[in-house]
Parts: sequence; C-alpha cells; structure tokens
Amino acid sequence: QVQLVESGGGSVQAGGSLRLSCAASGYSDSTYCLGWFRQAPGKEREGVAVIGGAGSTSYADSVKGRFTISKDNAKKTLYLQMNSLKPEDTGMYYCALRSATCIVCRLGACSTSRRPSDFGYWGQGTQVTVSP
Repeated sequence: QVQLVESGGGSVQAGGSLRLSCAASGYSDSTYCLGWFRQAPGKEREGVAVIGGAGSTSYADSVKGRFTISKDNAKKTLYLQMNSLKPEDTGMYYCALRSATCIVCRLGACSTSRRPSDFGYWGQGTQVTVSP
C-alpha cells in the first residue's frame, strides 16, 4: 500500500529556510500527482504546491517565489524547499499523493488541482513553526 513519510520540519525565525522531504513507497506509476499541503490551527487544510509526473508544478499564490517543490523519481522522494519563511507559514505540513495526474476536470473545465479532497493518500505530517 502507499506510504508517505514526511521529515524536515522544525522551528525557524522569520526569513529563514527549511527543506521538507517526503519518502514515498507502494506505487509505481510515475504520472501520479504529488503535493504538499498545510494546515494551521483552526484553519482548513490548503494546497501549497503540487508536481506532476513530467515535473510540471503549481503553487499557491502565497508561496510563489519563496517555495520550490521538486522530486527525485529514482529515490521516490518529494521535496519542498521553503525560503523567506513568514510566521503565517506556520502549520502542519502534509505530503499527499493523487493516484492520477494533477489535472482535474469539473463541469467541462480542466485545471491543475491543489484541492485536498482530490488526493487520496496522506502522510502523518511534519510541524513547521516560524517565529517573528
């Protein structure tokens, strides 16, 4: 079965950097979509960044230019490089896999999804805390 294990979280000051990793196993289709999501206390889980089988990426506006998602297919590892961190980046960060491409079509319109509900497999999360 699919297993996702995150690591790399921690506490940093604003302006600092962290690199999250997610070790994935239990699947073989390289076209599957992988993503990073986060959830702050009292808030809904939100999509931070996703990456498709061919390496195409999509980011939330709040992290564009600061975060970079990447993956190593040989190691089956997903990464999230986070630079210029802000206190509002604080939260639990989750790695997730969608057993399909990142493209989702609804009512005839297709786009890259960062919706948590479109991803069926989840890791346990790693905490990121950014202090002012």
